[in-house]
Amino acid sequence: MRTAFISHPACRKHDMGSFHPESPARLVAIEDQLIASGQYDLLQHHEAPRASREQLARVHRQHYLDKIAAVSPREGLAYLDPDTAMNPFTLEAALRAAGAAVLATDLVINGKAENAFCNIRPPGHHATRDHAMGFCIFNNVAVGVAHALDAHGLERVAIADFDVHHGNGTEDIFASDPRVMLCSTFQHPFYPHCGADSGGDRIINVPLPAGTDGTGFQAAVRQRWLPALDAFRPQMLFISAGFDAHLEDDLAGLALVEADYDWVTRQLKAVAQRWGEGRMVSVLEGGYALGALARSAVAHIKALSGL
Repeated sequence: MRTAFISHPACRKHDMGSFHPESPARLVAIEDQLIASGQYDLLQHHEAPRASREQLARVHRQHYLDKIAAVSPREGLAYLDPDTAMNPFTLEAALRAAGAAVLATDLVINGKAENAFCNIRPPGHHATRDHAMGFCIFNNVAVGVAHALDAHGLERVAIADFDVHHGNGTEDIFASDPRVMLCSTFQHPFYPHCGADSGGDRIINVPLPAGTDGTGFQAAVRQRWLPALDAFRPQMLFISAGFDAHLEDDLAGLALVEADYDWVTRQLKAVAQRWGEGRMVSVLEGGYALGALARSAVAHIKALSGL
């Protein structure tokens, strides 16, 4: 079985303006780097379906889903928060982004792919049950996790989030759900200005000071994530794969490099093999320096594929 690569052309039509770092060029950069590296044709390619209302409603409140549909503009931009806007194509892109996580979950659990990477946007891990924020509209990884739990009957699912920003939306959604563990590293103090004082046995938040490089990041994973994951014994592992902690990404201040993303992916893959029959789904979050994003994502995908 090969790694599934799931995307959709609609995800490139969501555009918040030429000034905005969360741009369609992010997906193009990743695909171009996969082609240049010879990896693109080794993947199993799928177009993302739309997430259904039922699938979204497992993690978002009904009134929020109604609001997003009502706000969707016929022309121009409609702002959901100062950083997050919708154009006429955004709703379709957001439905496909969440649907990619659902399809990835189905493919992996049904044994049709070894694991999966969702090359999608808008990202998702800041979206709470009833608020869009931080470029995020639907919480894609949460939709996938809830699908694994409720549609496939898994009892323990873990999420690893190495985006430079704390996945506050994912924590909001799963903080009281004993079936889910969230392991998160993030720069602190930094947007969204939370996470350092929350957490517990299943919410493993590891704030990192600006300037932390791969040595500090890897120590956090070894000391905090891996023991917790092994104690939890997840039957499936999801990744919120943000690459904005890279040294070259000017929107933040951590100093990871491609080798760190390769390393953490292989560590997480070993956890999935120990406890979850190797089942993994990775969902793109941040990463705004296009070259660093592309190289890091390809290193991550190669590690998923065992190359």
